[in-house]
Amino acid sequence: MSTLRGKVHRLGANVDTDVIIPARYLNTTDPAELAKHCLEDLDPTFPLRVQKGDIIVADENFGSGSSREHAPVAIRACGVACVVASTFARIFFRNSINVGLPIVECREIVEITEEGDVVDVDLASGIVRNVTKDVTASAVPFPDFMRHIIEAGGLVPYLHEKLTSSHSGQNSGSNGDTEGVRAEGEEVDLRHD
Repeated sequence: MSTLRGKVHRLGANVDTDVIIPARYLNTTDPAELAKHCLEDLDPTFPLRVQKGDIIVADENFGSGSSREHAPVAIRACGVACVVASTFARIFFRNSINVGLPIVECREIVEITEEGDVVDVDLASGIVRNVTKDVTASAVPFPDFMRHIIEAGGLVPYLHEKLTSSHSGQNSGSNGDTEGVRAEGEEVDLRHD
């Protein structure tokens, strides 16, 4: 999953979480239901046009506004493989990692893409390549531990894998602790992987 390829859906600057998933749909946490309404106030055809593996490209401050996790859940559930933006709101960035949605900050992305272009996004190296125009740009690469969280499908599945492996005795140290997860209590250390 290190490299993602998809068709670009271009958005502007300051796309907030209320535009990504309007508040009137926050009475559900069902990803399939949220996907039906993703970005509908900005573009009513988006939920119908988006295909599995497509990539959203946006300008500055993507995901600003309230800290609802519904927003990255809706984006992921409608099939978007990745969001590449000039910058992200910090809480949206964290919520996206938590739910397993890859997001990449690339200052040049708006300059090198148009609606419908095909892009490759390499999460490990941070290279974004517009395949249609044969142009590349540098993005901020994901640290290994964040890529592992995304590959697991989010923070909860990642921790479940870690805890399951600790109970099966894999990676046990002399005191029974596992590397990255402590068995006692609820304490978890995600500094490395």
